[in-house]
Amino acid sequence: MDKVLHFKQGRVPLLISMPHAGLRLTPAVEAGLIPAAKSLPDTDWHIPQLYDFAEALGASTLAAEYSRYVIDLNRPSDDKPMYAGATTGLYPATLFDGIPLFQEGLEPSKEERASYLEQIWAPYHRKLHEELARLKAEFGYALLFDAHSIRSIIPHLFDGKLPDFNLGTFNGASCDAQLAVQLEAICAQHSNFSHVLNGRFKGGHITRHYGNPAEHIHAVQLELCQSTYMEEFEPFRYRADLAEPTQGVLKELLQGLLAWGNSNYRT
Repeated sequence: MDKVLHFKQGRVPLLISMPHAGLRLTPAVEAGLIPAAKSLPDTDWHIPQLYDFAEALGASTLAAEYSRYVIDLNRPSDDKPMYAGATTGLYPATLFDGIPLFQEGLEPSKEERASYLEQIWAPYHRKLHEELARLKAEFGYALLFDAHSIRSIIPHLFDGKLPDFNLGTFNGASCDAQLAVQLEAICAQHSNFSHVLNGRFKGGHITRHYGNPAEHIHAVQLELCQSTYMEEFEPFRYRADLAEPTQGVLKELLQGLLAWGNSNYRT
């Protein structure tokens, strides 16, 4: 495999993970996709651009290079289901709309998928683990913000329209309860956006696996409606006019994470 991730080390105890931002495909996946999947519609589009202010905050960033259609970095390596009802697995078989992702008989082989696990999934999680360990060793704690986005209306996955900001803490297990309260309060201050805590999206594997408040690692997932910053359908254009106010809220959330850490781990 060529480069499978993009990592930039920061100077504060915060890591922003972007596991579904990748656009690269392996030859086997590209050859097998149905025509409707060629444009990669289920991508977390433009997430690195949306969070381009993170460097100024001093946060570390980790972004995937390969598409979730190759392997989903926010699923466990044993592919145990993360949500009740319709969902996608470690090796997605369907689009978010429920139709088959691959042409019949053209799915990547078992051997190819094993190589994706070893060469794409494992390096991402190794770097994630290493950076959280580094932050904890340097600061005494680590903050993980798992950044996602999704179309606001996908009937196959959920009813109606999603709230704009979907915070997930695995029902309170992945971060301190007061931190979650403070993040929700930040969202509530922006009445032009809707929000929910632990609604349809409670946090995927990354949030659930790495968040461990007892060990001073606090993880939060944000599933953001793409309607807040882009056009949700092809060609999936980034909309700076929409993104600017959304970035303002995102910046407040990340600053809120850091402020909470400073006040609770003051030496």
